[in-house]
Amino acid sequence: MDERVFRYKAGEPIPEWDWKHRLPIDQPVGPECKDTSTIFRINSIYMDVTDQPYRERQWQAAGVLTACFGAVSILWFAVFMFRNPPREFVITLLFLWLVVFLSFGLFLYVAVKFGRDEFFSLSRRPIRFNRKEKKLYAIRRRRFFSTPGQGDITWEIPWDENTIFCIHRGTANHKHTYHIRHYEVDDEGNVVRAFAIGRKWEGQECLDGLLSQWNYWCWYMNHGPEKLPKPLLFFKEKEDMMESFLFCMYDFGMRASAAYRITMMPFILFMTCLRLIALWTCRDPVWPEDVSRVSRIELDDPYDEPCGKTPIGWAETADALNRNQYPDGDKKPMENWSGEKDPVANALLWASEIPPKFIKNG
Repeated sequence: MDERVFRYKAGEPIPEWDWKHRLPIDQPVGPECKDTSTIFRINSIYMDVTDQPYRERQWQAAGVLTACFGAVSILWFAVFMFRNPPREFVITLLFLWLVVFLSFGLFLYVAVKFGRDEFFSLSRRPIRFNRKEKKLYAIRRRRFFSTPGQGDITWEIPWDENTIFCIHRGTANHKHTYHIRHYEVDDEGNVVRAFAIGRKWEGQECLDGLLSQWNYWCWYMNHGPEKLPKPLLFFKEKEDMMESFLFCMYDFGMRASAAYRITMMPFILFMTCLRLIALWTCRDPVWPEDVSRVSRIELDDPYDEPCGKTPIGWAETADALNRNQYPDGDKKPMENWSGEKDPVANALLWASEIPPKFIKNG
């Protein structure tokens, strides 16, 4: 469920389910605090987090390249028809040309609409939680023609009680999927713009990961990095071929059996190629000068990670886990939590139409 494909509806109210499941920033939403693989970088000033499409961008690349192939094929067929016209006029030929024209237009529309943020764009679109400024900075799109210091197109979101963060529920493969969304609304309560943070979760029972992740971000913004558990891993800001391969392999199941992975290996390699093609056409994001200025950290910042021997990426982290040099699934209990103690049971409460009553949904 790529956020760029299943977009919000601008000009309409926030979906009712989302609004009922609004997330507070000043109180816990579950019994645990942990990261579920969303982090690029953490320090005393800011934390860089992934956007929702980041882990599965190979699927968007597959759709766009399929549309490009379709457009080229239709164009080739049109040229063939033009060079080899029938000797006698046939009324059905008009219908055939109409189908060719509409098909080419549809494929071209899909390729341009969904390809502009996938190819010749940005290798990642980080969302920066700046606890010093109490703001979020979200890079949304590449700026091709910019003045010095302007950087890429970046949204600025205040971190206060008036800012709206919700759980968004969608459907994929006959099951519910969830991600965390920020909504900006106008004076009438209609959506102006929105974006999704972190990653997606599949199935109601997996909502405990989403709630733990929200606790993680809120703890950082409200209390700082001092008592924050170690992230599940730090993603590489410059992704290499091995990381792309692991992204695609884990997309078919983090705990899939070796036999299943071997069976799916041709498709995994194919998807890896698509992800790499997209990455090779993109460049790294550029923060605007004013965001970089308020994000400067001290050279001796004790919480600046990853650094030193801290593993970065799937491969290095897996090796460090095998050597017991990195914590596996580090987490902490939330202080002053008065709700359901079992994370999965709490998740099922949140998955219902009406979330737990102890949450103030304003």
